[in-house]
Amino acid sequence: MGRSQSLPRGGDPRFGPDADDSASPILHVDMDAFYASVEVRRRPELRGRPVVVGGIGPRGVVSSASYEARRYGVRSAMPTARARALCPGAVYLPPDFPQYQAASEAVMRIFRDVTPLVEPLSLDEAFLDVTGARRLFGPPAAIARQVRARVTAEQGLTCSVGVAPSKFVAKLGSTRAKPDGLLVVPAGRVLEFLHPLPVDALWGVGERSAETLRRLGLRTIGDLAEAPAGMLRKALGVASATHLHELARGQDPRPVRPEQVEKSIGAELTFDVDVVDPQEIRRVLLALSEKVGSRLRGAGQVGRTVSLKVRLSDFRTVNRSRTLGVATDVAREIFNTSWGLWTVLDPGEPVRLVGVRVENLAGVADTPRQLTLGAPERGWREAETAADAAAARFGRSVIGPASLLGKRDPRRGENSSRP
Repeated sequence: MGRSQSLPRGGDPRFGPDADDSASPILHVDMDAFYASVEVRRRPELRGRPVVVGGIGPRGVVSSASYEARRYGVRSAMPTARARALCPGAVYLPPDFPQYQAASEAVMRIFRDVTPLVEPLSLDEAFLDVTGARRLFGPPAAIARQVRARVTAEQGLTCSVGVAPSKFVAKLGSTRAKPDGLLVVPAGRVLEFLHPLPVDALWGVGERSAETLRRLGLRTIGDLAEAPAGMLRKALGVASATHLHELARGQDPRPVRPEQVEKSIGAELTFDVDVVDPQEIRRVLLALSEKVGSRLRGAGQVGRTVSLKVRLSDFRTVNRSRTLGVATDVAREIFNTSWGLWTVLDPGEPVRLVGVRVENLAGVADTPRQLTLGAPERGWREAETAADAAAARFGRSVIGPASLLGKRDPRRGENSSRP
């Protein structure tokens, strides 16, 4: 299953899997190179090769890179063009979010088998509070080992786990356990763990604030913890200074909140070359609407507000939205709304990016579907759900982009599933 541990500072046993976890009930589980790992799982011939997932055009951005690709310096959020220069021999793949959503749901079910107190942060990471699970499954480090073993055995994927007294420290622990590792931070050794780390390891410290802190001579978390509060407030502002000072001293009282609900679901595309043709925009809005609808159905969510995002060639960004009478997860309805927003906007300028987003979400089980007068009881939603099932079994490539969204195009006066 890979390494049983991954420890800072040369394998320090103070933070090994056998360290005191009696007061460290918070786990942060982080999947390793998640998107790339899911792609390798369904394409075993790629195992051991550098794999990069993300936008594959000249304006694309890396979403995930296998550890083989990372050895060449490839990182998430890096422009794909830069990644290709660093690692021209890598396999470059576009993302398949329905596959990642399905894998995420399977992994989250494993977490919820251990404890109901699971707070997902994204598709590939979550906090777990295992306080109440000890009687059934043992101490926190043992639970972490069981979770890792099940994820590997049942899903063919690996994850790294940080075990700590708080969410912040647990997340730092999982980062330093990567890849495929386990790190325990005992409650009595939190400051020993934190203080040697660089200041940019703190939540809320980006490049600019890290540079500000370094100019003040504050290079480690320990330096920041000992810094005068007034100096920090002057440099960072009151709220940011207070927040970082507390974290640097190991203070993070936030509980694991399983009721956290995603507020919106969307998708967007940056064109390789700026687009002026409205039919090309229409084709992309069809595909994005199909992707958003699939994600909504996978998450068991429906939404009432459809938003359109348009970024022009000069980087001006325009957003428009419309609230529907009935919440939806149907791609055809999402497209009809987003296309209507586009036709009203009609910027008449080259477009760099378009995006579609559905907001005001609610659980589909809590939102009865209302049929439009004269509409058949079974229709677009059932067709799209069937397509989801086919894509989960055979891959999204078997379903053409927006193939379910045929409608009468007023510009052509014909019924067509083509854009």
